[in-house]
Amino acid sequence: MDKPLSIWSRIAAIIAALARGEGLSVVFDYLRAPPERSVAFTIAVIALGAKMAKADGHVTRNEVETFRRIFQIPREEEENAARVFNLARTDVAGFDAYARKIAAMFGPGDPVLKDILEGLFAIAVADGDYHEAEDAFLLEVARIFGLEQCCFRSIKATLVPDAEPDPWTVLEVTPGAPLDQVRAAWRKAVREAHPDRAIARGLPEEAVKLAQERTVALNRAWAEIQASTAA
Repeated sequence: MDKPLSIWSRIAAIIAALARGEGLSVVFDYLRAPPERSVAFTIAVIALGAKMAKADGHVTRNEVETFRRIFQIPREEEENAARVFNLARTDVAGFDAYARKIAAMFGPGDPVLKDILEGLFAIAVADGDYHEAEDAFLLEVARIFGLEQCCFRSIKATLVPDAEPDPWTVLEVTPGAPLDQVRAAWRKAVREAHPDRAIARGLPEEAVKLAQERTVALNRAWAEIQASTAA
């Protein structure tokens, strides 16, 4: 039996199918309503991550290492991942064009769009310096994706070290909301972040770790609110 192609080999095959002179943005047209959502998710994060790297003017070793942390790229597949990154970095299409095509590819309200934004935040903070330009970039991507500002603020509060880790923001609830309402929001968020749900959404198995980290942050936020209301 033939060994199944890795996600990176499948991505390489998609890139190889591009006609001479075509930019990476064309790939998102090929992947519209994709049967392999893990491939689409991976290309989306790397492509927008490459565009975001321009926001602070350079690509650091830490940012590259973050790609490896999220996707655990085998050494023999690094060349395929690098091709996606470099194609996006040199493509004349702007990041907003990428974001619109990615949003259309998954469709309005698809939770994978939030997963992509979360992956981009992880890359942005990898060098330990979250730039204003990166913040503006991610806020615009969130807007194009149709994500609410409370969703953007929740991810930021969870992942950006200098952001105020306000538990109400993390759970996307109004400060002082009734405890029953907060509990319902926490349960819903934890349910959506469950690793099984993340895998069902098409996240690569390696990237499910982000969902696990989100669950830890959600549980911590709920515990803090419970403690503050009981005081």
